[in-house]
Amino acid sequence: MIRVLIVDDHELFRAGLRSRLESEGDIAPVGEAGTAEQAVVKARALQPDLVLMDLLLPRKSGYEVIPELATVSPQAKVLVISSQATPSSVRQALTAGAAGYLPKRASDSELVTAIRRVAAGEGYVDPDLGAKLVVADGSPSLQPLSDRERDVLHLLALGYTNQEIGKKLFISVRTVDTHRAHVMRKLRLETRAELVLFALANGLIGPS
Repeated sequence: MIRVLIVDDHELFRAGLRSRLESEGDIAPVGEAGTAEQAVVKARALQPDLVLMDLLLPRKSGYEVIPELATVSPQAKVLVISSQATPSSVRQALTAGAAGYLPKRASDSELVTAIRRVAAGEGYVDPDLGAKLVVADGSPSLQPLSDRERDVLHLLALGYTNQEIGKKLFISVRTVDTHRAHVMRKLRLETRAELVLFALANGLIGPS
């Protein structure tokens, strides 16, 4: 069961999310918060698996509270759902520590998919937003990568650890480390979040 804390300053929106998530057998809304301060208190008390939160909150933004949530509830993944649908807002949220990003216009099915993926330890960014961010950043194509590097890139984007990738590809962890370093250098990426965005934009992973 995925235990979800919903954070948004609009009560009707929170109620709509709760109603939608309660219809899923493997997702359980366990609490709500309308401010960043309430979110921290609730996260500390409830220890949810996932925090589904807006960025536009009273007095303190979601960007500021994401690191605080990681302190009070380390196991909780943060999935942003926001009306801010720009490359800069996505980049800022991921840099702050969010594991996923959805626009509020996302469909119910995409919302549920994103929750399941983020709870499972994968990154998730709405494909349209991810593509815009990669284009805005001028990221290169897959062409410089070898077949093995593409395999490693794909598994990294899906959230696998180096050890898990080594087992799947029958190579050593040191070899995985080498391939990973080559991928990041060739694609001019610095973080796993950027890697996930690149994979989305190039069709290596998708919303289904």
